[in-house]
Amino acid sequence: MRARDRAAVSALRGTLAALDNAEAVPVEAVPSAGALEASPVGAGATEAARRELGEQDVVGIVRAEASERLEAAAQLTAPAHAARAERLRAEAAVLLRFLDSAEDTTEDVTADA
Repeated sequence: MRARDRAAVSALRGTLAALDNAEAVPVEAVPSAGALEASPVGAGATEAARRELGEQDVVGIVRAEASERLEAAAQLTAPAHAARAERLRAEAAVLLRFLDSAEDTTEDVTADA
């Protein structure tokens, strides 16, 4: 049970980081101040608004994270790497369960409408 929790935590942390990266604004889009006297003043004045991801974007990122883990596990064929491969498969299973539960919830909502 504890090993499964570690796999879930690892998978969720990695996926949240991937989602956070996907929301980041390209560096070219961040406004830059030229001279010091022309720079914005105040807390958060130089912050750029983050992109908002749609549901399909999030699902795509989660699928990609699960796929990456499964591909990496498939490449770890040496017996010495069996534990790492199993952990990657467990992490992918956690992410795929989240996708399945999200699809079930979406189907329930559309059936009620």
